[in-house]
Amino acid sequence: MHRSFKTGVPVLIALAFLVSGCSFGANEIMDETDPPPISYVDESTSFEFSMEEMDTEETNSDTVNEETMRELYLLDQNGLVAPQTLALPKTEGVAKQALEYLVKDGPVTQFLPNGFQAVIPAGTEIYGVNIKDGIAIADFSEQFKEYRPEDELKLLQAITWTLTQFDSVEAVKIRINGYDQEVMPVNETPIGEGLSRLNGINLEMENVVDVTNSKAVTVYFLAQNGDNVYYVPVTRRVNAKEDQLTAVISQLLMGPSSFSRLLTDFRSGVELLEEPRYTNGVVTVNFNEAVLNHNEGTAISDEVLNLLVLSLTEQSGVEKVAIEVNGESEVQMATGELLSEPVSRPLKVNSGKY
Repeated sequence: MHRSFKTGVPVLIALAFLVSGCSFGANEIMDETDPPPISYVDESTSFEFSMEEMDTEETNSDTVNEETMRELYLLDQNGLVAPQTLALPKTEGVAKQALEYLVKDGPVTQFLPNGFQAVIPAGTEIYGVNIKDGIAIADFSEQFKEYRPEDELKLLQAITWTLTQFDSVEAVKIRINGYDQEVMPVNETPIGEGLSRLNGINLEMENVVDVTNSKAVTVYFLAQNGDNVYYVPVTRRVNAKEDQLTAVISQLLMGPSSFSRLLTDFRSGVELLEEPRYTNGVVTVNFNEAVLNHNEGTAISDEVLNLLVLSLTEQSGVEKVAIEVNGESEVQMATGELLSEPVSRPLKVNSGKY
């Protein structure tokens, strides 16, 4: 039986929602059991990064004292790669800066949340990040090779998922001292033409029988360290013939692996009443009333909503998620507001104050 997220544990973080550009309770103080804040995308705002922003290494003197929110993929206390959104000094060389904040004993040290650590070996210099045609080529110093063999996949995943937060980056390649790497230097994990989010993160392979007839789906679960609750992506293999969106919901309802310390807020008895419907970037999912696990079974919890939106919008082409209960589109949220419009993917994940 999978572990459920236990309410009643103090979590000193607030949740802000923007649903289709409208705020639902964003200015209200949430109670002590709320999940980490997630800021949903306002459709009127563009988040495209120009190529000049991505690979310029000069810092504009007018922005030195400003900050910007960046999503960094770090190692948590369970050895999983998880996003943490931190306020970094604003700079034009955003891709290079993001990698610099993944270096152990580097500038990220003073910002690390409890239980988290950086992944790139200490002393590694980032020579630059060259971005062309959606491929980011990150060039590291020789110290990059000084990691433990068992950390190789985690290192690759942290770099790949950190850089692919930028719209201009679809895949990542590695250089060391200016030389392209076809494989990683320790365990020789193939890099080839580049790695993307399709290669997965925090891979769970224990239930895979036939890799060749399976495909990957990435879903999100909850993790907790003391008062801090955050979302963790996990990639699993499912039957290649299974509908992708149905597979995502099935894996969410299956819950976390018994081998992990991850949590879920879906309670037993939740069922999908029909296959997800996809139209113009919007996925509609219709559940039975068991999905309403808040306010004595009258509302959907913030955690369940976030797990659904994060997981479904991780799939290619999905921009928004509409929730129905027994075919009804107006669903009450934990705030008491009605969730009557599709919800966009969060701009940043795990942006709580620690």
